[in-house]
Amino acid sequence: MILAMVGGAWLLFVLVGVPIGVAMILVSMGYFYVSGMGLSFAVLRMVDGLNSFPLLAVPLFLLAAAILNSAGISSKLFGFARALVGHITGGLGHVNVLASLFFSGMSGSAMADAGGLGKMEIEAMRDAGYDDDFAGAVTAASSMIGPLVPPSITMVLYGVAANTSIGALFLGGVVPGLLCAFSLMVMVYFIARKRNYPVETRRGPSEIVSLFFGSLPALLTPLVIIGGIFSGYFSPTEAAAVTVIYAILIDLLFYRELTFKRLWNALYETMATSASIATIIAGVSLLGFVLAREQAPQQITNLFLKLTNDPISFLIAVNLMIFVLGAFIESLVILLIVVPILVPIALGYGIDPVHFGIIIVLNLMISILTPPMGMALFIVAQVGKIPFQRLARAILPWLIPPVVVLILVTAFPILSTGLPSLMR
Repeated sequence: MILAMVGGAWLLFVLVGVPIGVAMILVSMGYFYVSGMGLSFAVLRMVDGLNSFPLLAVPLFLLAAAILNSAGISSKLFGFARALVGHITGGLGHVNVLASLFFSGMSGSAMADAGGLGKMEIEAMRDAGYDDDFAGAVTAASSMIGPLVPPSITMVLYGVAANTSIGALFLGGVVPGLLCAFSLMVMVYFIARKRNYPVETRRGPSEIVSLFFGSLPALLTPLVIIGGIFSGYFSPTEAAAVTVIYAILIDLLFYRELTFKRLWNALYETMATSASIATIIAGVSLLGFVLAREQAPQQITNLFLKLTNDPISFLIAVNLMIFVLGAFIESLVILLIVVPILVPIALGYGIDPVHFGIIIVLNLMISILTPPMGMALFIVAQVGKIPFQRLARAILPWLIPPVVVLILVTAFPILSTGLPSLMR
């Protein structure tokens, strides 16, 4: 009864427009007050929830992405991708996906991809004669690649919540990320062929080589991060700080487009986004205590044990649950509240924590595309000036490629555990 009241109060706050993190804090504060535990204890819980060294990687990776975006590097990556695949059937649709794959190796954030590259990609596709439905849907769908390819803010948060190696998660997401990119490009090819969309003129080898070397410093970012982590030079959290320094250095040495004004804007954007994430983490810390005190984890565990009796049926149930929840609840909230409850059950079934983590992250990335609460849809609709309802309808066929990849990753653990096992 108490859990139902807490959940109902939180949902009511969200429906009237209260930010998700603030709503969790208010509901939890009310619980502490009514139960006589005192509000000072609630403050200590929030501080303790944020007191985590690995969490420092989140604002640092956000800052690195903002710096790289402010320095105009996204436009260089888009130009290189355009030279590589613009002449294939589907033209700028393939460019859109490939540019997102390149940018994901620096940003680690689907929202940074959708916001940073989205406007440029949609405008280029409009100018070339592509429909807004197609341009917006491809842009939103390709943004999900960001948190699958290292670095990944979502994987950092999962690693902290599930006490799993962040470096192994980074490597585990490479193959699923590439599979998502490939499956989206296959979708682009068949739709573009059916609708007879235009293609670009094939670029000469010398131009491609020139654009490649112009983009090379940025393209090396994931290699610097993964190489440093697995060679033992720095931890995943320290890798985030190294990425910020690397982003500044490659601009100073190669691009020289980062002015003080742009740097300040990057810092401001990072602070605003980090504050939003920190508020959600603080709220989750409070609400997590409430759920634990009311024995919600035990109830959920017992429910799963009744519904499932083997690893495969458990993973199917988890996928269905997150898919449904993701349509209505922000992915970060699902990650921080639901995952700590599910991980012990997964370990009890003998499921590799890296494999389970990649399944969760991939499922959460599908949720950012799922109406009515898909965050990537809101961002693409805003930057591309496309009506949200129109984009929500257009995205539905584009859910098929990542869902197919999710099924493959769930059925074949080697797709997510193969690379990490080679580095052990």
